[in-house]
Amino acid sequence: MASLGGNILPLVGFNLHAFFTGITGGLLFFAGLIKLSHKRASQKSDQKRQDDDEPGLVSALLLFCYGCFFKPHSGSGKANQQGALESFYAGQASAYDVTRKLLLRGREDMLALAAAQLLHKTKSESRKAGSRRIWVDVGGGTGWNIEAMSQFVNVPEFFSTVYLVDLSPSLCAVAEKRFSRLGWDNVKIICQDARKFRLEDYENGLSGPGSPGSSTPKSYFDQKRPEHGGADLITMSYSLSMIPDYYSVIDSLTSLLSPDGLLGVVDFYVQSKADFTYRNWTGGMIGRHVNYLSRTFWRAWFDLDRVALEPARRDYLEYKFGTVLTANLRNTALGSIPYYVWLGCHKKPFSSSSLPEEIIQRIDALATESPYLLPSDSHSSKKQQNVITAKLTRAIERTAPEIRSKAFDAAIQNLSANLPLPSFFYQNHHWRIYYDDQLPKHTQFNNEYIYAFTWEDSRVDREILKLGRDDVVLAITSAGDNILSYALQSPARIHAIDLNPSQNHLLELKAASFTALSHADFWKIFGEGKHENFRALLITRLSPHLSSRAFQYWLDNSFIFTNPTSRGLYDTGGSRHAIRAFRYTSRLFRCRSAVTSLLNSKTLIEQREIWHSKIRPALLSPLVSNLLVSTEAFLWKALGVPKNQLAMIEADHGSSRAVKVGLAKSTRAHAIWHYMVNTLDPVVEKTHIAVDNPYYLVCMTGGFTKKCHPDYLSRAAHKKLSQPGAFEGLRIHTDEIDEVIARMAPGTVTVAVLMDSMDWFDPDTDAAGRQIEKVNRALKTGGRVLVRSSALRPWYIKEFEKRGFVGERVGNRGVGECIDRVNMYASCWVCTKVDNLPPPTPGGSEGEQRTGGEEVDVWSL
Repeated sequence: MASLGGNILPLVGFNLHAFFTGITGGLLFFAGLIKLSHKRASQKSDQKRQDDDEPGLVSALLLFCYGCFFKPHSGSGKANQQGALESFYAGQASAYDVTRKLLLRGREDMLALAAAQLLHKTKSESRKAGSRRIWVDVGGGTGWNIEAMSQFVNVPEFFSTVYLVDLSPSLCAVAEKRFSRLGWDNVKIICQDARKFRLEDYENGLSGPGSPGSSTPKSYFDQKRPEHGGADLITMSYSLSMIPDYYSVIDSLTSLLSPDGLLGVVDFYVQSKADFTYRNWTGGMIGRHVNYLSRTFWRAWFDLDRVALEPARRDYLEYKFGTVLTANLRNTALGSIPYYVWLGCHKKPFSSSSLPEEIIQRIDALATESPYLLPSDSHSSKKQQNVITAKLTRAIERTAPEIRSKAFDAAIQNLSANLPLPSFFYQNHHWRIYYDDQLPKHTQFNNEYIYAFTWEDSRVDREILKLGRDDVVLAITSAGDNILSYALQSPARIHAIDLNPSQNHLLELKAASFTALSHADFWKIFGEGKHENFRALLITRLSPHLSSRAFQYWLDNSFIFTNPTSRGLYDTGGSRHAIRAFRYTSRLFRCRSAVTSLLNSKTLIEQREIWHSKIRPALLSPLVSNLLVSTEAFLWKALGVPKNQLAMIEADHGSSRAVKVGLAKSTRAHAIWHYMVNTLDPVVEKTHIAVDNPYYLVCMTGGFTKKCHPDYLSRAAHKKLSQPGAFEGLRIHTDEIDEVIARMAPGTVTVAVLMDSMDWFDPDTDAAGRQIEKVNRALKTGGRVLVRSSALRPWYIKEFEKRGFVGERVGNRGVGECIDRVNMYASCWVCTKVDNLPPPTPGGSEGEQRTGGEEVDVWSL
């Protein structure tokens, strides 16, 4: 924010490319400043300025334009960085804050994210009485950041000391006046090169060569900076891109930051996909790539003011520190300038209660259901603990093949290359399990979920499964509603699995919202599907409880909840196509008022009458069925019906009585029409939609009501799931079911809820049989598998019975009857494991081959 950087010599010669770039950039910037001027002009004319020395808007703009576009920056008589800074800032220091408001976007977001993380740590960790909380703002300039932080915490009370470190005397002078006016005596202005700043020179009780009472080193070369320091927070706001020797500054931050401290950075950037491909530690890739034209333009324009946008600055920052949260954004007010917000911590996950390698082992055990063995003597030395851990690990390896998660494999790979761990290891919660978001199997979904709400009746699931405290549940995530229903029954563990990262982002958001929000806010987001303050809540309340990838996703898609013209959450995702088709059809046939009447009906009799006389003739018309609903593309995109499941529907229809007696034809259109009739008619006949069928209510209205909603939206559910530790048993896997259960300890799962996923398999291959074998291996004897199917008797039940299961149909959609409130499936089955299959050959698959011999110290690789 207040360091010049780049080449500090004046430009030599005339560069046509740079000239036109500067002109274009200047026009874009002036367009943004006009917006700012209109905003200022609308304020009261007699508003008193906070600082009497602050120039008016017109004067500030003129100073900015002259300083940035016309004034030559040849230094101030001193051939050093400070002289170059003064040449640039001396004439515009008083106008700095006025003119940077629009340009330096993301500063408030970075400060809010940092404050949210610190507040979370304050609640979860008991600080010793009298302990100090220190903040160092590197390149803090005029002190704007420090004053802006007061929106989120009480700066004079929350921080014992705040150090503003900057090399520009002019900007430091403005900062001195600011904090003198505010009366914040805990803020210290240090006009110094950031590479030389040491906390121990200013803080008592910190070890170091300059600290009071420390022994004097024999020579300059004996001075060594510690591995870590005492700063709880370090921030850099648009200063990293202006520091020429950024390597040294980033290196120095490691010795400033406390073991569990936080580093926050916001800055400009441009990067190509080639710069960060195959990195698993950068915290997510959404919006990170900047196209060639934008990269070229912004680098050339910012270079005119010695602001360097080369990728190496951000790359080195992410290499030296672990990523906690990151977001890649655009300043749309000024030509979509790319900028990023980043929070980091030390590479090694410090912990006061366990060794770093034990943290990796524990996270590995959480994903694999493997036993985690922790030495009982917590006071023994690190060497003794390593010996005990090694002996216990070798004892396990002698009795069973070692099972490791992909997170463990990634951790070993990174540590062996001296890279930070994947960002999942630095989260406050370990709900989300590591996955590689660059794999085609994940990117195929184009950052979109299919289901905004789960299309399974949680009430029926609860009655069938009757989960207990010892149950370990494995279930498909979908929209996460079913996972929350299971959580209300307090099983020992829930493994939520989905190949689509966005479906798991939705579940993460729900878990974080339970943890951090009141029921009123929770209801607005997931009950009504809209919340005007969602973005602010995401940054200030939810961010400490989200993985970096989920945070980026919802920051990028916050408009879903905040756009006043949108229909909200439940009009998004692939399922929106079906909801919109219903809405458009009802409009086309002029029966929207009938839908409203149906939802306002007081009795089932009244509801049935409206359905049969006004809505059914339109929705179930042959025209709609032939032109829309029976098409394979619509069935897949809108309803998530794959071709193999569609074939099962057609096969059942072909053998139905209606076809045999000639009442229907054995065609796809007739099969889908009859399936819809058998689905929807019983729902209207048997369930009161406005009172007790939230699944169809949300399709018709775009939201739930306080009278009719899923169980997880109730106040009682919020009271239970908002308790500390309510989601400690939740593990969210982004992968195929096969991949997850292949890396789990055998015989540890008691319940597997596979929804209708088995319908997706091709009966002409052995893929279903192979998955059933893996499920058998993961389940305890007596464990159960719950499946739903579009067929009355699906072909794969025989495959279960061949592989150690007994199948029982627990739900059957008869003519005119509901299998549940959704009634979308023809049958529901529970397959109980009665026999074990022969175990797989040890060492035969990825994750089961490990180095023998002595225990490996993962931090010394």
